[in-house]
Amino acid sequence: MATPEEIASLARTPLYSLAQELKARLTSFGGWEMPVQFVGISKEHEAVRNAAGMFDISHMGKFTLQGKNLISQLQTLVPSDLNRLQPGQAQYTVLLNPQGGIIDDIIFYYQGEDTSGEQRGVAIVNAATTNKDKTWLLQNLSTNEVKFQDLSPEKVLIAVQGPKATSILQSFVAEDLTPIKAFGFLEGTVLGKPAFLARTGYTGEDGFEVMVDLEVGLQLWQSLYNAGVVPCGLGARDTLRLEAAMALYSQDIDDTTTPLEAGLGWLVHLDTKGDFIGRSVLEQQKSVGVSRRLVGLQMLGRNIARHGYQVLSTGKVVGEVTSGTLSPTLGYPIALAYVPTQLATVGQQLFVDIRGKAYPAVVVKRPFYRAKNRVAN
Repeated sequence: MATPEEIASLARTPLYSLAQELKARLTSFGGWEMPVQFVGISKEHEAVRNAAGMFDISHMGKFTLQGKNLISQLQTLVPSDLNRLQPGQAQYTVLLNPQGGIIDDIIFYYQGEDTSGEQRGVAIVNAATTNKDKTWLLQNLSTNEVKFQDLSPEKVLIAVQGPKATSILQSFVAEDLTPIKAFGFLEGTVLGKPAFLARTGYTGEDGFEVMVDLEVGLQLWQSLYNAGVVPCGLGARDTLRLEAAMALYSQDIDDTTTPLEAGLGWLVHLDTKGDFIGRSVLEQQKSVGVSRRLVGLQMLGRNIARHGYQVLSTGKVVGEVTSGTLSPTLGYPIALAYVPTQLATVGQQLFVDIRGKAYPAVVVKRPFYRAKNRVAN
């Protein structure tokens, strides 16, 4: 429990007062005071799965980058081939350290070239790692070639997620959102003002993440609320992302885990790009294999495997749970955990130590939940 002094030191997003008005329950998260729930985690979770929910994610880092050699500069920092991107397309990827560990997972949005031939892009990064990411980028990008701007304090970011999210959001957007594919985006108009709208999210459902100026963000939140979109907090955001098996930085991935260990091998394009930080480690892992993998677990009972719980096999500790919850959609406990590669096969029987007692679990295919009508890339 945070002390009053600690709470007073926390940062607050521009939408904080609206959360207070709705009597949200607040919590400390990554140096921010954020809503953990409004009407209840289960109700908020259900709203996103069945209709539409919205999240204040203004705490996340928001960077713009511009330069004639922007893509070639960024190519040395990530394992994904950014040359594949066309203007209006985004790439989920990771920043790597020399050991192949994940500094952060980010989304890079490629805006294309301006009239002077400079390439433009937007990077959205995790809130708790914003300063770390900013420092890393400025250390490893040539500031003579790339202009870097941190828009984090001055922009509102709202995620509108769920099967009805796009149709509801459309009434406040001048441009047609229908042609935008998953991981596509446009620079459009919301409530008559400039906006950045990306068909991305962290829930496993269709929807958009909308970046606007402060005044527009306040109006958009209220307009969506009046249209019946349910305000959602970090609690539902966590259960939704875990059902979709999306990694949470500092729990499921961190500076000591590589993308190949974390099941993010689809981000690693060794065959189509040149050198990048951490490449030699990933090449080695690709060649000889990894010693551990992040797997999905289904608990065979009602006991919930939480972060930090030990995973057992034949009575011995073999791994650790990174995230776990009772899935509101599926009705049983699910978890992510690192285990030795030889125990990472779907169907493998394992146990989780919960308060000194071993409870059975089985390795299952990820994601645990997949939306029926997801928009294609």
